[in-house]
Amino acid sequence: MPAAALTDADRRAAIIRAARARFVSEGYAATRMEPVAREAGVSTATLYALFEGKDELFSAVIEDASDDFARQMAAVQGLEGDARTQLTSFITAYARFMADPFVRSVFRLVMAERPRFRDVAMAFFERGRETFGAALIRCIRSLAERGELACDQPSWAAGQLMGLVEHPVFFVPLVTGDEVKTRRTIEQIAEEAVKTFLARYGR
Repeated sequence: MPAAALTDADRRAAIIRAARARFVSEGYAATRMEPVAREAGVSTATLYALFEGKDELFSAVIEDASDDFARQMAAVQGLEGDARTQLTSFITAYARFMADPFVRSVFRLVMAERPRFRDVAMAFFERGRETFGAALIRCIRSLAERGELACDQPSWAAGQLMGLVEHPVFFVPLVTGDEVKTRRTIEQIAEEAVKTFLARYGR
C-alpha cells in the first residue's frame, strides 16, 4: 500500500508491531524510537505525533497484546464437545498466552523498573487471567451441570487447571530465562494438565 494511502490507524498498528518486537528482543531501556519508526515504515515525526514518548508506546503495546489475547479466547469460548475436548481447547489457548515471550518480558521489566511499570503490567496479567478464568469457570460449571464433572467450586477448579500450565510455561522460564526450553510442547503440557484435572474432577 502506498505510504500516502496509509491511515493513522495503519501507521499506529505498524508502529506497535515493530515496537513489540523491539521490546521483546532488547528490553525497554535499550529500545530506541528511531529504529522502531524505521521498521514500521514511518518517520520519527509521525511516530511522535501518534505516541508522545516511549512510555506511552510501551503501554500501547501492552494494551494491544491484551486485545490479542481476548480475541484468542473469543475463538475458543464457543467450542462444543465433551469435557476433555473443551478443557483442552481452553487450557491450550491459555498456555500459549503464558508461554509468549512478550508476557514474560513485561514481568521482567516490572522487576527491573517496578515503580514505572508495575500497574501497567499487573493490569495486563490480570486481564488475561480474568478473561480466560471467567470463561473457564463458565465452562466447568456447564460441564458439571451436564454431569461430566464432579465439582462444587468451579472457580477453585479453574485456578487449579490454570496453575498446572502456569508453572512450566511461565514461571520456570521467567526465572531461568527464555534460553531454557521445556522438553514438552505446549500441546503436551495442556494435554497432561487436562488429564490430571479429569483424574480429580471427571466422572
